Amino acid sequence: MMTKDRRFGYEAAGHHASKPLVFLHGIGGAARAWRGQLDAFGDRYRAIAWDMPGYGGSAALPVVSISALADALQEFLLQVGATNPILVGHSIGGMIVQQVLSTSPGIAGAIVLAQTSPAFGKPDGDWQKSFIDARLGPLDRGETLASLAPSLVRELVGDDADANGMQLARDCMAAVPEATYRATMLALMGFDLRHALKNIAVPTLVLSGSKDNNAPAPMMAKMASYIPSARYVEIEGAGHLVNLERAEAFNAALDQFLEANVAATQVTA
Repeated sequence: MMTKDRRFGYEAAGHHASKPLVFLHGIGGAARAWRGQLDAFGDRYRAIAWDMPGYGGSAALPVVSISALADALQEFLLQVGATNPILVGHSIGGMIVQQVLSTSPGIAGAIVLAQTSPAFGKPDGDWQKSFIDARLGPLDRGETLASLAPSLVRELVGDDADANGMQLARDCMAAVPEATYRATMLALMGFDLRHALKNIAVPTLVLSGSKDNNAPAPMMAKMASYIPSARYVEIEGAGHLVNLERAEAFNAALDQFLEANVAATQVTA
Protein backbone atom coordinates (compact mmCIF):
# COMPACT_ATOMS: atom_id res chain seq x y z
CA MET A 1 0.00 0.00 0.00
CA MET A 2 1.54 3.32 -1.09
CA THR A 3 0.90 6.13 1.36
CA LYS A 4 1.81 9.80 1.58
CA ASP A 5 2.30 11.24 5.08
CA ARG A 6 3.20 14.93 4.99
CA ARG A 7 6.76 15.06 3.61
CA PHE A 8 7.18 11.33 3.14
CA GLY A 9 5.97 8.68 0.74
CA TYR A 10 6.13 5.08 1.89
CA GLU A 11 4.71 1.61 1.39
CA ALA A 12 3.36 -0.47 4.26
CA ALA A 13 1.77 -3.79 5.09
CA GLY A 14 0.40 -5.25 8.30
CA HIS A 15 -1.63 -4.09 11.27
CA HIS A 16 -0.90 -0.68 12.80
CA ALA A 17 -0.64 -2.19 16.30
CA SER A 18 2.03 -4.72 15.31
CA LYS A 19 5.74 -4.30 15.98
CA PRO A 20 7.15 -1.82 13.40
CA LEU A 21 9.73 -3.18 10.97
CA VAL A 22 11.13 -0.27 8.94
CA PHE A 23 13.09 -0.76 5.70
CA LEU A 24 15.52 1.85 4.34
CA HIS A 25 16.67 1.54 0.72
CA GLY A 26 19.95 2.42 -0.98
CA ILE A 27 20.94 5.20 -3.37
CA GLY A 28 19.48 3.47 -6.42
CA GLY A 29 16.37 2.21 -4.66
CA ALA A 30 12.92 3.24 -3.48
CA ALA A 31 10.26 2.05 -1.06
CA ARG A 32 9.01 -0.39 -3.69
CA ALA A 33 12.36 -2.20 -3.71
CA TRP A 34 11.20 -3.79 -0.43
CA ARG A 35 7.89 -5.22 -1.67
CA GLY A 36 9.20 -8.77 -1.32
CA GLN A 37 9.85 -8.07 2.34
CA LEU A 38 6.59 -6.22 2.97
CA ASP A 39 4.74 -9.22 1.57
CA ALA A 40 6.80 -11.67 3.64
CA PHE A 41 6.60 -9.88 6.99
CA GLY A 42 3.33 -7.95 6.85
CA ASP A 43 1.44 -10.83 8.45
CA ARG A 44 3.46 -10.53 11.69
CA TYR A 45 4.82 -6.99 11.75
CA ARG A 46 3.84 -3.50 10.72
CA ALA A 47 6.25 -3.54 7.79
CA ILE A 48 7.06 -0.07 6.43
CA ALA A 49 9.42 1.00 3.63
CA TRP A 50 10.11 4.70 3.22
CA ASP A 51 11.03 6.67 0.17
CA MET A 52 14.20 8.41 1.28
CA PRO A 53 14.02 12.23 0.91
CA GLY A 54 14.11 13.12 -2.78
CA TYR A 55 12.87 9.68 -3.85
CA GLY A 56 9.38 8.63 -4.95
CA GLY A 57 6.78 10.45 -2.88
CA SER A 58 9.19 12.09 -0.42
CA ALA A 59 10.20 15.75 -0.56
CA ALA A 60 13.86 16.47 -1.21
CA LEU A 61 16.12 17.98 1.44
CA PRO A 62 17.66 21.42 0.82
CA VAL A 63 21.07 19.99 1.71
CA VAL A 64 21.75 16.25 1.71
CA SER A 65 24.05 14.67 4.28
CA ILE A 66 23.96 11.46 6.29
CA SER A 67 23.14 13.53 9.38
CA ALA A 68 20.28 15.30 7.60
CA LEU A 69 18.92 11.97 6.36
CA ALA A 70 19.10 10.59 9.91
CA ASP A 71 17.14 13.60 11.16
CA ALA A 72 14.58 12.96 8.41
CA LEU A 73 14.31 9.33 9.50
CA GLN A 74 13.51 10.39 13.06
CA GLU A 75 10.81 12.72 11.73
CA PHE A 76 9.42 9.94 9.55
CA LEU A 77 9.25 7.49 12.48
CA LEU A 78 7.35 10.07 14.51
CA GLN A 79 4.94 10.80 11.69
CA VAL A 80 4.04 7.16 11.12
CA GLY A 81 4.02 6.33 14.83
CA ALA A 82 6.78 3.71 14.60
CA THR A 83 7.92 3.49 18.21
CA ASN A 84 10.95 1.32 19.09
CA PRO A 85 11.12 -0.13 15.57
CA ILE A 86 13.40 -2.72 14.06
CA LEU A 87 15.40 -0.71 11.50
CA VAL A 88 16.61 -2.53 8.37
CA GLY A 89 19.07 -0.39 6.43
CA HIS A 90 20.55 -1.33 3.05
CA SER A 91 23.71 0.41 1.79
CA ILE A 92 23.29 4.13 2.56
CA GLY A 93 20.19 3.09 4.52
CA GLY A 94 22.53 1.20 6.86
CA MET A 95 24.68 4.30 7.23
CA ILE A 96 21.59 6.27 8.19
CA VAL A 97 20.77 3.64 10.82
CA GLN A 98 24.27 3.93 12.27
CA GLN A 99 24.03 7.73 12.27
CA VAL A 100 20.67 7.83 14.03
CA LEU A 101 21.87 5.36 16.67
CA SER A 102 24.96 7.48 17.30
CA THR A 103 22.77 10.37 18.45
CA SER A 104 19.67 8.48 19.68
CA PRO A 105 20.93 5.08 20.89
CA GLY A 106 17.55 4.05 22.30
CA ILE A 107 15.51 4.76 19.19
CA ALA A 108 15.41 1.16 17.88
CA GLY A 109 14.74 -2.21 19.46
CA ALA A 110 17.00 -4.01 16.97
CA ILE A 111 18.80 -3.21 13.72
CA VAL A 112 19.86 -4.88 10.49
CA LEU A 113 22.88 -3.52 8.60
CA ALA A 114 22.65 -4.99 5.12
CA GLN A 115 25.39 -4.58 2.50
CA THR A 116 26.63 -1.37 4.11
CA SER A 117 29.73 0.11 5.70
CA PRO A 118 30.72 2.06 8.83
CA ALA A 119 32.85 4.45 6.74
CA PHE A 120 33.25 5.83 3.24
CA GLY A 121 36.59 7.43 3.94
CA LYS A 122 38.35 10.65 3.09
CA PRO A 123 36.75 12.83 0.39
CA ASP A 124 40.13 13.26 -1.30
CA GLY A 125 41.06 9.57 -1.28
CA ASP A 126 41.86 7.91 -4.60
CA TRP A 127 39.33 5.10 -4.11
CA GLN A 128 36.61 7.54 -3.09
CA LYS A 129 37.28 9.79 -6.09
CA SER A 130 37.23 6.78 -8.41
CA PHE A 131 33.98 5.50 -6.91
CA ILE A 132 32.20 8.83 -7.34
CA ASP A 133 33.58 9.42 -10.84
CA ALA A 134 32.46 5.98 -11.99
CA ARG A 135 28.88 6.80 -10.95
CA LEU A 136 28.59 10.50 -11.75
CA GLY A 137 30.98 10.68 -14.74
CA PRO A 138 28.52 9.10 -17.20
CA LEU A 139 25.84 11.60 -16.13
CA ASP A 140 28.31 14.43 -16.69
CA ARG A 141 28.82 13.06 -20.21
CA GLY A 142 25.12 13.12 -21.06
CA GLU A 143 23.84 9.71 -19.98
CA THR A 144 20.67 9.41 -17.88
CA LEU A 145 19.83 7.10 -15.01
CA ALA A 146 17.26 5.46 -17.26
CA SER A 147 19.94 4.67 -19.86
CA LEU A 148 22.48 3.63 -17.20
CA ALA A 149 20.14 1.52 -15.04
CA PRO A 150 20.74 -1.84 -16.81
CA SER A 151 24.53 -1.60 -16.60
CA LEU A 152 24.54 -0.13 -13.07
CA VAL A 153 22.33 -2.92 -11.75
CA ARG A 154 24.31 -5.61 -13.60
CA GLU A 155 27.50 -4.40 -11.88
CA LEU A 156 25.87 -4.59 -8.46
CA VAL A 157 24.59 -8.16 -8.47
CA GLY A 158 26.14 -11.58 -7.99
CA ASP A 159 25.26 -15.01 -9.37
CA ASP A 160 21.81 -16.27 -10.41
CA ALA A 161 19.94 -13.11 -9.47
CA ASP A 162 16.15 -13.35 -9.58
CA ALA A 163 14.86 -11.93 -12.88
CA ASN A 164 11.85 -10.19 -11.36
CA GLY A 165 14.01 -8.69 -8.64
CA MET A 166 16.45 -7.38 -11.22
CA GLN A 167 13.65 -5.77 -13.23
CA LEU A 168 12.44 -4.03 -10.09
CA ALA A 169 16.00 -2.91 -9.34
CA ARG A 170 16.32 -1.43 -12.84
CA ASP A 171 12.95 0.30 -12.56
CA CYS A 172 13.90 1.84 -9.20
CA MET A 173 17.29 3.01 -10.48
CA ALA A 174 15.81 4.51 -13.64
CA ALA A 175 13.25 6.50 -11.65
CA VAL A 176 15.70 8.23 -9.27
CA PRO A 177 15.82 11.97 -10.05
CA GLU A 178 19.31 12.87 -11.27
CA ALA A 179 19.68 15.71 -8.75
CA THR A 180 18.76 13.35 -5.93
CA TYR A 181 21.19 10.68 -7.13
CA ARG A 182 24.04 13.18 -7.37
CA ALA A 183 23.39 14.78 -3.99
CA THR A 184 22.93 11.48 -2.18
CA MET A 185 26.04 9.98 -3.75
CA LEU A 186 28.11 12.98 -2.63
CA ALA A 187 26.64 12.68 0.89
CA LEU A 188 28.73 9.53 1.31
CA MET A 189 31.93 11.54 1.26
CA GLY A 190 33.61 11.72 4.65
CA PHE A 191 31.14 9.40 6.42
CA ASP A 192 32.96 7.55 9.22
CA LEU A 193 31.32 5.98 12.26
CA ARG A 194 33.81 3.18 12.86
CA HIS A 195 34.46 4.56 16.33
CA ALA A 196 30.75 4.23 17.19
CA LEU A 197 30.35 0.52 16.40
CA LYS A 198 31.35 -0.49 19.93
CA ASN A 199 28.49 1.63 21.30
CA ILE A 200 25.71 -0.16 19.40
CA ALA A 201 23.83 -1.81 22.25
CA VAL A 202 20.82 -3.36 20.51
CA PRO A 203 20.59 -6.78 18.81
CA THR A 204 22.21 -6.39 15.39
CA LEU A 205 22.23 -8.48 12.23
CA VAL A 206 25.09 -7.69 9.84
CA LEU A 207 24.21 -9.21 6.48
CA SER A 208 26.49 -9.39 3.45
CA GLY A 209 26.69 -10.92 0.00
CA SER A 210 29.86 -12.85 -0.78
CA LYS A 211 30.17 -11.20 -4.23
CA ASP A 212 29.38 -7.64 -3.16
CA ASN A 213 32.07 -5.31 -4.50
CA ASN A 214 30.58 -2.18 -2.91
CA ALA A 215 30.41 -3.47 0.67
CA PRO A 216 32.79 -6.46 0.55
CA ALA A 217 31.97 -9.39 2.83
CA PRO A 218 35.37 -9.39 4.62
CA MET A 219 34.89 -5.73 5.54
CA MET A 220 31.37 -6.42 6.82
CA ALA A 221 32.58 -9.40 8.87
CA LYS A 222 35.18 -7.13 10.46
CA MET A 223 32.50 -4.51 11.07
CA ALA A 224 30.34 -7.08 12.85
CA SER A 225 33.26 -8.05 15.12
CA TYR A 226 33.25 -4.54 16.62
CA ILE A 227 29.52 -4.54 17.46
CA PRO A 228 29.00 -6.24 20.84
CA SER A 229 25.61 -7.77 20.03
CA ALA A 230 26.08 -8.51 16.32
CA ARG A 231 25.30 -11.67 14.39
CA TYR A 232 26.99 -11.94 11.00
CA VAL A 233 25.37 -13.70 8.04
CA GLU A 234 26.88 -13.98 4.56
CA ILE A 235 24.75 -14.96 1.56
CA GLU A 236 26.96 -17.02 -0.76
CA GLY A 237 27.03 -15.85 -4.38
CA ALA A 238 24.95 -12.71 -3.78
CA GLY A 239 26.04 -9.18 -4.61
CA HIS A 240 24.95 -5.79 -3.32
CA LEU A 241 21.18 -6.15 -3.76
CA VAL A 242 20.53 -9.28 -1.70
CA ASN A 243 16.89 -8.50 -0.89
CA LEU A 244 16.15 -8.31 -4.63
CA GLU A 245 18.63 -10.91 -5.90
CA ARG A 246 17.86 -13.59 -3.32
CA ALA A 247 14.68 -12.52 -1.56
CA GLU A 248 14.09 -15.92 0.04
CA ALA A 249 17.59 -16.06 1.53
CA PHE A 250 17.37 -12.46 2.73
CA ASN A 251 13.95 -13.02 4.27
CA ALA A 252 15.06 -16.26 5.95
CA ALA A 253 18.07 -14.58 7.55
CA LEU A 254 15.93 -11.67 8.73
CA ASP A 255 13.21 -14.01 10.02
CA GLN A 256 15.71 -16.05 12.06
CA PHE A 257 17.17 -12.87 13.55
CA LEU A 258 13.75 -11.50 14.46
CA GLU A 259 12.58 -14.76 16.02
CA ALA A 260 15.70 -14.84 18.20
CA ASN A 261 15.67 -11.19 19.27
CA VAL A 262 12.45 -9.28 18.84
CA ALA A 263 10.47 -10.80 21.71
CA ALA A 264 13.19 -9.63 24.12
CA THR A 265 13.19 -6.13 22.70
CA GLN A 266 9.40 -5.93 23.02
CA VAL A 267 9.53 -6.90 26.70
CA THR A 268 12.13 -4.25 27.52
CA ALA A 269 10.68 -1.49 25.35
